[in-house]
Amino acid sequence: MKLSQLALALSSAALLSVAQAAPVTFLGEDLNGPPQKDPNALASHPNSDAARNSFLSNLSGVGTENFEGHAVTTPPLTLTFPGAGTATLTGGFGIQTGNDGSGRYPVSPQSYYYAGSNNFNIAFSSPVAAFGFYGVDIGDYGADLVLSLTDTNNAVTQLTVPLTNGNNGNLSGSIIYFGFYDTATQYKSISFTNTLGSGDNFAFDDMTVGSLAQINPAPEPASLALIAAALLGVGAASRRRKT
Repeated sequence: MKLSQLALALSSAALLSVAQAAPVTFLGEDLNGPPQKDPNALASHPNSDAARNSFLSNLSGVGTENFEGHAVTTPPLTLTFPGAGTATLTGGFGIQTGNDGSGRYPVSPQSYYYAGSNNFNIAFSSPVAAFGFYGVDIGDYGADLVLSLTDTNNAVTQLTVPLTNGNNGNLSGSIIYFGFYDTATQYKSISFTNTLGSGDNFAFDDMTVGSLAQINPAPEPASLALIAAALLGVGAASRRRKT
């Protein structure tokens, strides 16, 4: 095999390894309280924002559903994600506005989706490969949030959000940002499960969806090193031929 062919094979293998390394997840937390059951909204949420920015840095041309264009209503809801189609949300309680005084409030200006203690599902009009969101008041009574991702072959992948659990409301009003992208698998729906059920209420805002075509992650450092080594080998061989 010529060195140029070897370099191409190595770089292709490196890129393939990147494509198969999925899903890649992002999490940021900004914890609220005490006092217990503090109704005050966090004035800022830098950790969550940083996770969101890191997630979005791997995407291009995506749109975010901030629920501001919806009336206060109950599901089903039609959500719009520019470049990635639409989605239908079923379950939960529906759109709310402002601070409810019990730990739920919007991250974007006024509106948010209030799931309460209920599970809900989002079915996409076209398969998606990236999804991110803000969560408010999640797990302050000890519940976990589990995402069940159903792919185009009807296989299910579960992601448990590794958030900090509270006890008896002591982290009320905390904010998280969680997102993932997957360059190997596309998903047609995502179900959100509150593992505690009644007794712990969840709220969500600023949901971002991306199609496979909208993902542009940077190659992993190891892959970059492999590609660089291959290219250096090609350059050295070229110089030897010229001497």
